Amino acid sequence: MNDKNGLAITLFGEILMVDQLARSRLSKALPKGMELSHFSVLNHLDRAQDERSPAQLAHTFHLTRGAMTNTLHKLEMAGYVHIRPDWDDARRKMVAISPAGRQARDAALAGMAPIITEIVARLGEARVRSVLPILRELRLKLDEEI
Repeated sequence: MNDKNGLAITLFGEILMVDQLARSRLSKALPKGMELSHFSVLNHLDRAQDERSPAQLAHTFHLTRGAMTNTLHKLEMAGYVHIRPDWDDARRKMVAISPAGRQARDAALAGMAPIITEIVARLGEARVRSVLPILRELRLKLDEEI
């Protein structure tokens, strides 16, 4: 194994471990019954401030339509999203966050904020800001491959 392969393997090993640890810590801070995937969809819908189709959401999160349908079903059963037929194409559906979904998202953020704030404080704001452009570029490069 050459140095370039070793560097790449080390980089992705660290990213995967950070992902695993972050998911574990943040999952524990979520309201009872909420999963990170649920929070991610609610957060996306809240920030978008518009409806999305299940296909659009699946594409955004790089999931299969079946996986997104499963997540949306759970969110709908919890009352966190409204799913309606698309008025232009009855075969499609449209998804919007509900007021209860917005409250659940806000509660999730309130639970996660102290963890995230503490980590940023321990690392230092300047160091976190310095790594963000690299992580964004890495995300965009990986997204090009899909």
